[in-house]
Amino acid sequence: MTARALLPRLAAARSGAALLEFALGLPLVLTAGLWAAELTNFAVTNQRLSQIALALADNASRVGLFNGTGTTILREVDINDVLLAAKQQGAAFNLTANGRITLSSLENSGGTQRIHWQRCIGVQSGATYDSHYGKTVQTDGVTYDPTAGVNTAASGDNSAQHPGTLAPNGMGENGAQVNAPTNSGVMFVEINYLYTPLIGKGWFTSAKTIRYVASFVVRDNRDYGQVYNPSPTSNRATCDLYSG
Repeated sequence: MTARALLPRLAAARSGAALLEFALGLPLVLTAGLWAAELTNFAVTNQRLSQIALALADNASRVGLFNGTGTTILREVDINDVLLAAKQQGAAFNLTANGRITLSSLENSGGTQRIHWQRCIGVQSGATYDSHYGKTVQTDGVTYDPTAGVNTAASGDNSAQHPGTLAPNGMGENGAQVNAPTNSGVMFVEINYLYTPLIGKGWFTSAKTIRYVASFVVRDNRDYGQVYNPSPTSNRATCDLYSG
C-alpha cells in the first residue's frame, strides 16, 4: 500500500480513540482519587481522636471505688484502666506510639482552681506533645512534679504537701478556659498526635500534629484529697514517663 493510500485510512481510523482518552485522563483521575483517599483518612483520624478524647474524659469522670462513707475514691488502677481503654481505641493508628495523652484533674477548692494531678500515656515528648494548658510543677516552677496529688509517706498521710499547681484561669485556650465547679473537679484531656500522610509525605499534605481536648465534670461525690493506691498497688502513669 502506498503512502498516498495509507494516510487517508489512518486519518479515518477510530479504533484507538478510547485507549488514547484513557491514557490522557488517567493522571487526572488517579490524582483526584489519591487526594480523596488522603482527605478521607485525615478526616477519619480527626474524628477518631475527638471521640477518644471525649470517651476518656467521660470515663475518668465516672470511675472510682465507693468507700461506704458517701464518697468515691479514685485509685491509680482506675486511671490506668481508662488510659488503657484510650490506647486500645487508638490502636488502629498507633495513637500512643505517634502521640501523647495527658489526663489532668482540674479542681476547685474553696474557689481556688488548681491542677491537682496529671497522668500520661504515649512515647512522644517535647513541647508539642506535653500539656499545653498547665502542668503540676515542683517548687522551681518548671520541673514536672510526679508526686502531685499523692501520698508519699511511708506511714500517715502527707498528700496535703503535694497540692499540685495553681491554675487561676482554668485550662484550655484563651477565651475558652474550663473551670471546675466549687468543691468539685473536671477531668481535662489533651491528645497530641503526629499525623503521617497516607499517600506519600508531601504529595497532598505534610506530617502535622493534631490536637484535641475534652473535659467532663466529675459525676460522683469524689474524694479529692489524693489519688489512692491501695494494695495491691498499681504503677503510676505519671507524666515524667514516656511509654506506650
